[in-house]
Amino acid sequence: MGSSSDVRVRRVYDPQEDGDGTRVLIDRLWPRGVAKDRAAIDKWLKDLTPSSELRSWYHEDRSGTRYDDFVDRYRAELADPVHTAAVGELVALVRDGGPVTLVTAVKDVPHSHVPVLVDHLEHELRHG
Repeated sequence: MGSSSDVRVRRVYDPQEDGDGTRVLIDRLWPRGVAKDRAAIDKWLKDLTPSSELRSWYHEDRSGTRYDDFVDRYRAELADPVHTAAVGELVALVRDGGPVTLVTAVKDVPHSHVPVLVDHLEHELRHG
């Protein structure tokens, strides 16, 4: 069974490392200015990301006051069938041999969908 140590997070602009294992892009859009071969992405799971509507709503307010609401709304989205299927695919990747590196282009990783997704993934690995 996979563990949280089997899950890593890296920005797509950082160089690939030997221990990355399977690299999964977890953004809805392809990162600007990054060639597909340079990104070394093994899988692109767009359905892990917040909906376009949620992402737009969150980014309308640059003050950062919406983050807690964003987290709640994204957690609710992760429970819908499309997101659940994508999470299941990610869980299988970790359980089937990890490590898995979640790759993103977001600038402010701590205030993005990434920590919410990692927390959800770790919960699924422990209890799912």
